[in-house]
Amino acid sequence: MSNHKNIVVLGAGESGVGAAILAQKEGFNVFVSELGTIAEEYRAILEEKKIAYEEGKHSIERILEQSNLVIKSPGIPGHVALIQQLKAKAIPVIDELEFASRYTQATIVGITGSNGKTTTTRLLHHILEVAGFDVGIAGNIGFSLAKQVAEKDRAYYVVEVSSFQLDNMTTFNPRIAILLNITPDHLDRYEYQLEKYIASKFRIVQNKEAEQVFIYNSDDANIQYGWTHFYNGNTTGICEVSMRALEQDSELFRVPQIGFEMPKGALALKGRHNYFNMQCAVLAAHELGVEQAAIKKALSSFENEPHRLESVITLNEIEFINDSKATNVDAVFYALEAMTKPVVWIAGGVDKGNDYARLLDLVQEKVRAIVCLGKDNTRIQEAFEGKHEIIVEARSVEEAIKIATLYAESGDAVLLSPACASFDLFKNYIDRGNKFKAVLRQQHKIMTEGIQVSLNIDFKQNPVDRKSDD
Repeated sequence: MSNHKNIVVLGAGESGVGAAILAQKEGFNVFVSELGTIAEEYRAILEEKKIAYEEGKHSIERILEQSNLVIKSPGIPGHVALIQQLKAKAIPVIDELEFASRYTQATIVGITGSNGKTTTTRLLHHILEVAGFDVGIAGNIGFSLAKQVAEKDRAYYVVEVSSFQLDNMTTFNPRIAILLNITPDHLDRYEYQLEKYIASKFRIVQNKEAEQVFIYNSDDANIQYGWTHFYNGNTTGICEVSMRALEQDSELFRVPQIGFEMPKGALALKGRHNYFNMQCAVLAAHELGVEQAAIKKALSSFENEPHRLESVITLNEIEFINDSKATNVDAVFYALEAMTKPVVWIAGGVDKGNDYARLLDLVQEKVRAIVCLGKDNTRIQEAFEGKHEIIVEARSVEEAIKIATLYAESGDAVLLSPACASFDLFKNYIDRGNKFKAVLRQQHKIMTEGIQVSLNIDFKQNPVDRKSDD
């Protein structure tokens, strides 16, 4: 691309502003267009660097007439009118990760999947840092790759990649590609066709070359479908990881492909889904030349992000666990599977058309009571009514915790693992998880200061028969 070309960046968040910074550095004429309000921190960057921008609108005529290339925020769906108009004029629309990858010689590891990609991305980044690599972390995890390439390029990047980002990539070709799993999610962006979502995920290996390594879940039926229908590469550098082969009861964590093993008790992460994530990260690290001693040190010292099976506090010998990031059934399945004690399960929110049948065996085996937290809990009620005797509704975090405490016994766990989006009662899953933790900390403070509180909960209705008031 020559320097006389004009680039329009749609969206002025982390990725959009990062793309604008890199485009300006590379000599492009840059214009940033934000339909909403630009956050103060990003507006200050644009003004400091004298990058032209607008907010509160998209100037359609200017964008269509003056752009030779458009870099789109992943949050803007491809079906909106402006994107369709750009395509009709044959103006390329790409993602920030795609753009950034064209201006770095770094070794990139790309990680995608419906669940576990943030944990796996952060874990691999931690392993490489412990091993002394010059490594950055970027992508859907919330850090702009373009900004890092522009301001302090690294030798390695570990990049979390969403399907929305993959949809607008053409040459992005990570040295190692990891596909963790594919479960129905975000189908509203794919015309409610799972096949289109699978095809999007497989774009992470659309530019497969002989030196690229592809690590994937060989037990995942949707990945198997994608392998048959959407994989066009060769079989050089393929690395299958089997979820089923993981030994749930073994005391050792193993990565048999490279002869790696260490005691599970020394691992920072627990649960079969996390053992799988760790296998993928270890295989990628090994491929990049990391010694096993450094890998073991990193696996034992890693600290996961909040809201992912986060043990918050133990009150009256009841452990409270924040898994607010579990916004689909698959994530809840792995959370329940990881539980080694009886559970009071707090679930609910904005249902995504979930099929809860997959959870039934685990719920019957491990769950003492279900507390539904949301404005409309009909789907969860219908899924488990008649199959579980205790189903109670709550309209706030405070109420959910109080109810859960009544049903939990000494040695139990109260697990917030919603299987649903959070937008009915909360800003997002982070807000939901933070409110859960705040209430628990306040309750701990009350208990330690000896203040008595009243529960004020009406249990006149049979919990099983209670329906949504909405």
